[in-house]
Amino acid sequence: MSEVARFQRLYEANFTPLLGYALRRVSSPEDAADAVGETFLVAWRRAEQVPEGDEARLWLYGVCRRVLANHNRGNTRRTRLGARLRATLAEQTIPDPAGDVALSVTVRAALARLRPADRELLQLSSWEHLEPREIAVVLGVSARSARTRLSRARQRLRTELDGNDPREAGHVLHDRAAAPPPQSRLAPEEER
Repeated sequence: MSEVARFQRLYEANFTPLLGYALRRVSSPEDAADAVGETFLVAWRRAEQVPEGDEARLWLYGVCRRVLANHNRGNTRRTRLGARLRATLAEQTIPDPAGDVALSVTVRAALARLRPADRELLQLSSWEHLEPREIAVVLGVSARSARTRLSRARQRLRTELDGNDPREAGHVLHDRAAAPPPQSRLAPEEER
């Protein structure tokens, strides 16, 4: 008899009793079906170890018992891990980014109302993290002039944000997240 034919006979003779064995030991039919499937997979892989006759069913029960034990241990580990994760998450403070959206929109609008020169100074300082002396090199002015212009630009931004949350000026002055999206280049025919 071929290996396939022998396995088919083993399956047909033992599927129903093995499924009943598993169903009586787990809470869901799906888990029982999975256990039986894995048991027969082991039987296929270890066909030379499966005894003949009635002993085959006992051997399959033993394999299924170990499969179910592994299943239960896995469930216990998952349950414990889930409990630990829930406890950890309960202790964590997760910031709500929704507040930053409104803040960013307000700051961007205020920046857009500034003169381009002021906007450039603030962006070089806050978004590029350049010091006044470095800004001076970029703009081709003295360090003293850059410092003065930057101070005035910050004051103009505060004025634009007047009446809003005072954190907003600090947000744009120190947060790269407020950086505008990259500008797209004009198509060649638009540049003319």
